[in-house]
Amino acid sequence: MANRVKRGDIWLYSFKKPDKRRPVVILTRPEVIGLLHTVTVAPVTSTIHGAPSEVIIGHEEGLKHDSAVNLDHIQTVQQAQLHSFLGRLGAEKLRELCRAAAIALGCQ
Repeated sequence: MANRVKRGDIWLYSFKKPDKRRPVVILTRPEVIGLLHTVTVAPVTSTIHGAPSEVIIGHEEGLKHDSAVNLDHIQTVQQAQLHSFLGRLGAEKLRELCRAAAIALGCQ
């Protein structure tokens, strides 16, 4: 399977109703992305609550405005259903993402 997506990428994904098409951040570790048809993602929302399980991203990552990566709503989706590539998180944002995921999963 081709490695079309990378950990830290931001892609558009169409969630089932009542949700909508929205950006998601790829969380799956690089070693398995090419082996699986699915990836684990965290949705991106324009609603920022300031929770420790959120990571704020914006223009630097390829978005039009500041948004929150919501690690409380991670899910696994088909790679083939990812639409447009929007951007990528830098190394520091990826570290923040890992910390927020640990908080969301109660691992801290």
